[in-house]
Amino acid sequence: MARQVREGGPGAAGASPTSTAEMSTDGETGDTTTRPNEQTLLRRTIGRSDLRAVPEARRALRELLRQWGSPGRSETAELLTTELVTNALVHTDHDAVLTATVGRRLRVEVRDFVGRIPQLRVPGTGDGTHGRGLVLVQSLADAWGVHRHGVGKAVWFELDGGAV
Repeated sequence: MARQVREGGPGAAGASPTSTAEMSTDGETGDTTTRPNEQTLLRRTIGRSDLRAVPEARRALRELLRQWGSPGRSETAELLTTELVTNALVHTDHDAVLTATVGRRLRVEVRDFVGRIPQLRVPGTGDGTHGRGLVLVQSLADAWGVHRHGVGKAVWFELDGGAV
């Protein structure tokens, strides 16, 4: 079972770890670049209620993780990222910011600007496809949690790359 942490943790959104690379972006694709011996960073702003951004976020993460982790880890990361981005878009009426940092571990955060903390709940039979996102995150992530900000929060998860 994944370790859950609330209220912060290493690399919480808003932190500026010195090992994080600077990102250059063309404004459309969110392409990333890194300097030697540093982590790779992906940062995307996702417009309010823009569900088209979900597959775009998956594609950008897939590109970032092309050479990362053991087989299946990048697919797990895509699934969990989809859940966090979708939750931010469906449960808030604001933009969100997706950040992914890759080193030996992957850390993905989705920050929104609503202070309400998501609650892990077991979906009922009448819930259709709703209520399963955080259950998936808890089940598949090596660690996950919520970090409060002055305005809003960041929901995050981490995955170890495993043996390559």
